Amino acid sequence: MSQGPFPIRPLCLCVALAVHGMAFAQQAVTDNTALPAVKVEGKSAKTKTYTAEDNSTATPLGLSLRDTPQSVSVITQQRIQDQGLLNITDVVANVTGLAVHQYETNRAQFTARGFDINNIMIDGVPTTWNQAWSSGEIFSSLAMYDRVEAVRGATGLTTGAGDPGAAINMIRKRATATTLTGSAELQLGTHDKRRVMADVGTALNADKTIRARFIAEYNEEGSETRLIERKTKTGLATFEADLTPRTLLSGGVSRQENDSTGAMWGGLPVWYADGTRTNWDQSTTTSSDWVRWNSTYTNYFAALEHRFDSGWRVKASFSRGERVGDAYLSYLSGAPDRTTGLGMNYFNAYYKPQTDQNDLNVQASGPFEAFGRTHELSVGYTRSSQKFLAQTRAGDFGAAPNFNAWNPSWIPAPQWGALAFYSDGRTKQEGLYAASKLSLADPLKLILGARVSKYEQVASDSANPVKVKDEVTPYAGIVFDATKDISVYASYTSIFQPQSVRDINRKTLDPIKGKAIEAGVKGAFLNGKLNATAAVFHIEQDGLGQSTGENIPGTTPPETAYRASKGATSKGFELELNGEISQGWNASVGYSQFRAKDAAGVDFNSIYPRKTLKLFTTYQLPGAFSAVTVGGGVNYESESYTDAANPLGVVQRIEQKGFALVNLMARYEFSRQLSLQVNASNLTDKRYFRMFAAFDQQTIGTGREVSATLRYQY
Repeated sequence: MSQGPFPIRPLCLCVALAVHGMAFAQQAVTDNTALPAVKVEGKSAKTKTYTAEDNSTATPLGLSLRDTPQSVSVITQQRIQDQGLLNITDVVANVTGLAVHQYETNRAQFTARGFDINNIMIDGVPTTWNQAWSSGEIFSSLAMYDRVEAVRGATGLTTGAGDPGAAINMIRKRATATTLTGSAELQLGTHDKRRVMADVGTALNADKTIRARFIAEYNEEGSETRLIERKTKTGLATFEADLTPRTLLSGGVSRQENDSTGAMWGGLPVWYADGTRTNWDQSTTTSSDWVRWNSTYTNYFAALEHRFDSGWRVKASFSRGERVGDAYLSYLSGAPDRTTGLGMNYFNAYYKPQTDQNDLNVQASGPFEAFGRTHELSVGYTRSSQKFLAQTRAGDFGAAPNFNAWNPSWIPAPQWGALAFYSDGRTKQEGLYAASKLSLADPLKLILGARVSKYEQVASDSANPVKVKDEVTPYAGIVFDATKDISVYASYTSIFQPQSVRDINRKTLDPIKGKAIEAGVKGAFLNGKLNATAAVFHIEQDGLGQSTGENIPGTTPPETAYRASKGATSKGFELELNGEISQGWNASVGYSQFRAKDAAGVDFNSIYPRKTLKLFTTYQLPGAFSAVTVGGGVNYESESYTDAANPLGVVQRIEQKGFALVNLMARYEFSRQLSLQVNASNLTDKRYFRMFAAFDQQTIGTGREVSATLRYQY
């Protein structure tokens, strides 16, 4: 008898736990227990500080930061405004333990603890993105988001497939205003930066049971790099409707358009043809004046939530994301001659990738009584389906002119061919999960969870479809309140990543397994205004397919056989402090350090920095000068490197030494509604590189930028 997509035993266990919990909750009601009225509303970050009340990225339980047995960072709305953060890349660059590997002007890899981050979530829904076919995700505007959560370590319980480094969760702004409220911003900055944003919310009926919120943003800016200009248009329309005092219907649509001209596809040459190193100016480009790399991302979302008198909550949500790219690109490869600038080749190409993703999530959570104590339980089902299609047009290629005196008009746009198929694929993932916070004693809590996943992927450029059934992802954590302010914790989390390669017997290799062990101390001080964490972690990733050097018998064309290997290990520690140290003084300080080695003891992903420091603080002056707020910080990254063969075949180390970027801000409040803020990033104009050495190329980091923002709130 077929068990279907999930094994019978875990399914029965989850259902039994849910029924058990609801039964206890119902018993509490029938025992005439007085229950207070509950208003349907969501929790959010404290608006004027750098702290948050809870998170839903590590587990579906909505635990407080102190009760979550993993390292969690929350970038609140106040910090977004203070630092002048505009997109998701800005956030990642300022989160403890996270780093940005900017290998091209329009694409980047986010990393944590030595591993890639491939799960970006919106309101807890994973929107897995493919860096190879980026549709502008790194420019995702923060205008529509209230805060951003980052959980480090494996997050398989909530995200399913992925790497064990971290997950990023962007929480949308909600339509909660019952009177007309809003804000408007005007920003001007270096490189002809111009930005306007409006955010308006209000009730739509006299009873204020229907509310709406509208956000619009337009941003355009140039760059120190020649030709590059970016324009983004962002919009969000969302509503909330109280169908009953305990039932909430919400939904909306968001859209972002990214128009980018002069983008670089790839980076700058690392070497000259004679094997010596290059030293390009910040303005140097490999692009042409006809290049553009545009994209749109539209997201439709809806949710229905009901809260019962027992304290239980049931929520069903659906979202649909549509990503479309439109890219006319020019790629330069090779190493130029130091004197003549000749020796490089160009390849002009057009790509139109399109990804449609549908996500469904149903979740029930609430308290239950057992053994004389109150516990919490959450069970749910999630389903994600994604269809991908890439089309192309015939371009051209040839020898490039003198790169030492590059003129972006030297290579004309080709006569593009008709739109043709390039590749496609389908991915479907389902998950059934359960998680519970068990109160073993007043100071001792045990968090247990498990997810059973089904994963299928078919791609036209791969002869091997990927099918994973009944993949069990466990979660376990324990939290002990040592004092009223300090807790100690330990956790075990895991995640899996399917792969399509096969062994010598034609069997597809099992998914790559990632598991993380973490222990630490957390503190919540000054009535929760200040949070602190000290953590140590150990991450292992096993099962990565490695070539055996043999071909699978009988395959045409010949297919390389792979074997599962013992993989990578990352271990280290992190320290973090966030919140209000004293009245008017906010601070965020985070330090991370790790070692990441493969089974042979060799550093892996050595292009990712091993040590990072993220520091930012603001202080509102007292008394007669209280209209003034000043702040600043430093972002430090340690050295990173890779070894590659130069054009003469000699292996050399490409290294970026450790560097620090200094950032400053100042704000003057003319009134409670009107303020003017100035931000300066990379104040010292530090020159540094982001390496993409797989193709003997590198990109130059962003130089000094200054902006002024006029903000009005009403």
